[in-house]
Amino acid sequence: MKIFFALFSLTLAITGQEKPNLIVIMTDDMGYADVGFNGCKDIPTPHIDSIASNGVKFTSGYVAYSVCGPSRAAFMTGRYGQRFGFERNPQYRTQDENMGLPLGEDTIASALRKVGYYSGVIGKWHLGATKKHHPLKRGFQEFYGHLGGGHQYMPEMLNIEDSYAAKDEPQSYRTWILKDHKAVPPRKYLTDDFSDEAVSFIERNHNKPFFLFLSYNAPHTPLQAPQKYLDRFINLKEGKRRTYAAMVSAVDDGVGRVLSSLTKNQINQNTIVFFLSDNGGPSTKNGSNNAPLRGNKGDAWEGGWRVPFAVQWPLRLPKGTEYDHPVVSLDIMATIAARAGAPISNDRPLDGVNLIPFLTGKKEGAPHQGIFLRKFDSGSTAIRSGNHKLVTYEKKAFTGLYDLREDIGETKNIRDQSPEEISRLKMLWENWNKSNIDPVFKGLIHTPAWQKKRNQATRKKAKTNHK
Repeated sequence: MKIFFALFSLTLAITGQEKPNLIVIMTDDMGYADVGFNGCKDIPTPHIDSIASNGVKFTSGYVAYSVCGPSRAAFMTGRYGQRFGFERNPQYRTQDENMGLPLGEDTIASALRKVGYYSGVIGKWHLGATKKHHPLKRGFQEFYGHLGGGHQYMPEMLNIEDSYAAKDEPQSYRTWILKDHKAVPPRKYLTDDFSDEAVSFIERNHNKPFFLFLSYNAPHTPLQAPQKYLDRFINLKEGKRRTYAAMVSAVDDGVGRVLSSLTKNQINQNTIVFFLSDNGGPSTKNGSNNAPLRGNKGDAWEGGWRVPFAVQWPLRLPKGTEYDHPVVSLDIMATIAARAGAPISNDRPLDGVNLIPFLTGKKEGAPHQGIFLRKFDSGSTAIRSGNHKLVTYEKKAFTGLYDLREDIGETKNIRDQSPEEISRLKMLWENWNKSNIDPVFKGLIHTPAWQKKRNQATRKKAKTNHK
């Protein structure tokens, strides 16, 4: 019996079946307080919550940037985007090969492919709209989604067949969905369509180690939901919050179907499932809620980059636990690379950390000395180290020090009480910044349409303040 077990174990190791599958479910512009495991009361999210209850809830889970594109680039590479100049939301340019994730960077998919993984991305890409930036050129074997930063949800609104014919970001929202390199006609409400494809991916690939990036563009604007989801929230008044709630509910249904597929195919035990948002919610735009955090998407405040974050891996991780030390989306690649034995380039070391030893208690202390943010165009910076956070807004000549254990809402600036701590945090941030470079492409903020929209918002705010 012992000999048989040893041979069976060796066979599993050779075939790769002991390697865990990885699923990352990422929402877009979701509020910190818009999942049940973070206290949401008006939007039920039972399936999303089950990831936390069956695994680990991160109470201080961060992304590496507070807007979509740079956050996703950092997640995809396991490296801060400032290392390779991805610090802006890219413009939708189908011929500009500089406008996207630099071609020299490895992705989770390209690293895992070297050790036998099969990878697919479903949903939002936003890492470059040229053919060279296509997911199938970046290590993935399957793609079903859109190349830009957002999309219309209703099938009748997708009236541009060729993704490479779209001339700008607004037009990219109306393209057909790409299935690998082929444009396919609209089928149904986009969130449901992506959930269908995710279940199909699992059904087709459950007998080999795989990585699935289920990259929902919901609940990013435009706010659109079918009546069947809106009807779940008749107690909410008409408006942004009700439609937003319906969109989140559609995502939760999809998460439930994905988890059920894992159980059906008997691979749930050895599949690592992460859930997170790509940044904080832009509450005034989509009705999201970041409470009790300060700020919104785009900010260096907690509401910009502290997000709902949970993981389950029934085979290895404790069930129903909370992890309080700060973690970051960069850790996802480091974790799976370590578990799968995927090679990492010495020239491009990861900024993430393998979380498993920390979550299982084999390692004590915090995974990170600090978690960092730099926003080149606004001049804002932040560092979270231990319980303390230092935030600066250069253009406003503002510096704030906060004890997040006592003041999660960043309401009490204690900079005058702890000059030594400010010096320590500044030194950590400056040491981190030494390896960074300036952005390598212009972003959406540099397009005339975006500048016009920003100027209108500024004038509206000034008029309101004057009143």
